[in-house]
Amino acid sequence: MITLPTVWLIGGTADSRVVAEGLIAQGINCLVTVTTPEAAPLYPVHPCLTVKVGALSPEQIPAFLQCHGIAVIVDASHPFASQITATVTAIARKQKIPYLRFERMSLALGKNTLEVPDIQSLTAGQYQPYLMGKRVLLTVGARWLSHFGPLQRQAILFARILPYPQALAQAIAAGFTSDRIIAMRPPVAEPLEKALWQQWQIQSVVTKASGAQGGELVKQKVAEALGVTLIRIARPPKIQGQTTDDLNKITEFCQTHLLN
Repeated sequence: MITLPTVWLIGGTADSRVVAEGLIAQGINCLVTVTTPEAAPLYPVHPCLTVKVGALSPEQIPAFLQCHGIAVIVDASHPFASQITATVTAIARKQKIPYLRFERMSLALGKNTLEVPDIQSLTAGQYQPYLMGKRVLLTVGARWLSHFGPLQRQAILFARILPYPQALAQAIAAGFTSDRIIAMRPPVAEPLEKALWQQWQIQSVVTKASGAQGGELVKQKVAEALGVTLIRIARPPKIQGQTTDDLNKITEFCQTHLLN
């Protein structure tokens, strides 16, 4: 059996769906990996497209690349998925496989937005006073809630998480009680976002710099309307020369390297 040269698309985001659609429209064989079953329906059914569910460990990736005839890697994971990005770029470099990361455009700071460099500077560093004694809504994902656990007695913290058992377990482990957790899938429309903040009398909201696609623009608008401080955690540094926000460049990159 002949294995056709294939693009490995690291997915799980709405951006990756758009990338996949662009690739298969050009007849490019594409294998998408997602970590959860809930992400699989994002992608269209197409002869050129295969979706694989399940996380890959660093030790599994080299065999995965060989097994599936991977000739190009496109990383369209979340802007904060720095661990998988670092792992894959190192392996791609070692195996001389062309790699390109698609990263959605970042937004300019809103009127009520404060950007901090990382989670540690907010929870245990110079920006911690912005949380003290405040009613704070955390929209940073369940995995990061443990950073805020030690602050449960110094601020009134609320968490918005995805509606998965694992996410709920992580929130509870970080000290959040049932009356301070809301589980829902994005996107969250502006009227609902506003109503939630008002219901909990939120004074500050912590979010990631995930761009408009990640709901950041809606949060900026609501923060300005309600006079709430939006605290934005900056993205990890870009990989210079290996990152683009242009979808057309992704297709061109794949076509060029698949033809070589």
